[in-house]
Amino acid sequence: MNKIETIDAAPIKQNAVPDHGISFGEALRVWVRVAALSFGGPAGQIAVMHRIIVEEKRWIGETRFLHALNYCTLLPGPEAQQLAIYIGWLLHKTKGGLVAGILFVLPGAVAIMALSWIYAIFGNVRSVQALFFGLKAAVLAIVLEAVLRIGRRSLKNGVMIGLAAAAFLALTLFRAPFPLVVLGAGLIGYVGGHAGWSAFLVGGDHGKLGGQQLADIDSALGEGIPAHARPPLSWSLKVAAIGFFLWFAPIIALLAILGQGNVFTEISIFFSKMAMVTFGGAYSVLSYVAQQAVEHYGWLKPGEMLDGLGMAETTPGPLIMVTQFVGFMGAYRAPGSLNPLLAGTLGGLLTTWVTFVPCFLWIFLGAPFMETMRNNKALSAALGAITAAVVGVILNLSIWFALHVLFAEVHQIRIYGMELDVPVLSTINVASLLLTLAAMIAVFHFKVGMIKVIAACSIVGLLYGSFIGGL
Repeated sequence: MNKIETIDAAPIKQNAVPDHGISFGEALRVWVRVAALSFGGPAGQIAVMHRIIVEEKRWIGETRFLHALNYCTLLPGPEAQQLAIYIGWLLHKTKGGLVAGILFVLPGAVAIMALSWIYAIFGNVRSVQALFFGLKAAVLAIVLEAVLRIGRRSLKNGVMIGLAAAAFLALTLFRAPFPLVVLGAGLIGYVGGHAGWSAFLVGGDHGKLGGQQLADIDSALGEGIPAHARPPLSWSLKVAAIGFFLWFAPIIALLAILGQGNVFTEISIFFSKMAMVTFGGAYSVLSYVAQQAVEHYGWLKPGEMLDGLGMAETTPGPLIMVTQFVGFMGAYRAPGSLNPLLAGTLGGLLTTWVTFVPCFLWIFLGAPFMETMRNNKALSAALGAITAAVVGVILNLSIWFALHVLFAEVHQIRIYGMELDVPVLSTINVASLLLTLAAMIAVFHFKVGMIKVIAACSIVGLLYGSFIGGL
């Protein structure tokens, strides 16, 4: 009998080491280490967790790790952080999930808040403008690389390519709502997988991640299902009640006190909606956030969205932490009776709260059921379809970013009911174009790492702004 299945016969005493032999203190130290190394976007963060938790510590096996990852990829929100919550919960119940998830986002939240202050105070300083001039070129190259990386993994047949193309056209030509595009792709994939169509049965498999194949039975957790992964219905209802209260209580309070038109109310409602539709990772949702934050709410200018993404790329934690910068700037520019920096701080914290609280809810509520669903073809097919659509979404984001990085003026024209963004060719920024091309050569041809490319472009930007000018 697997040792994990003896929990019911020998209940764990308070503060005792669980049957798998991993103390909470040891896990805490590991989660601190994971948080400190969580650079490089979701792919890098997942690789770090796999290397430490599967290969080095041998706490859980390869199959269980990938099963948890596939579930987290199906969820809205940052998959790497949700994977940390899932594993922390598997090992040490609710407190383990809370610690793993909070530590994963804490360094990035602190760093983005500090950078937001610097940006708000010194944003008009020439050196700061020069720094972000370089960052934008690097980020554009990185986003383009993400299109190819995800495309190679997910566009395995004509149906998947068609889904990606349809998503791109729906967003680019018809301004279809991002949530509708993603949910529609997931529904198509689910139906196709449920029907057993072979074209849809290729997604959701992340493949072997590391150099070692650790079997679940050989890991500390084993291959059995922990007792706390079979909760009674009352426990699930309690978790749902607490989670939804923590999520919606601030929104209801702000609506009651400040009304609908207040910036804090708008931030809480918008980013709560975003938390429910952020399928496919940070890059996929940034086009939706950028469109709404820039064009609808006026919280940011187009170039500032790239500045925020540059911050998120160079700090630890999920890339979706860029939303904290968006919330900060939105409240900073509409502070009401508050000091602008105080308003910005509160706006950023509010954004982070409504963005990440749902992540804990999805895991604590859904993970127990997912532990009993190791091989569901319909869910895997939905994941594959969503991932394919995300390629089109990120391509749309890349073009939007490129237009606003390379051209000073971009106009919207309407043709046969379709809205197109068209640049004013005479406003092209030649220096930005050359730096972007250099970053793309470094990323695509020489396979230079993300941090090195960002650092190099930032240095070039600073030198250009300091000695040549013309920003």
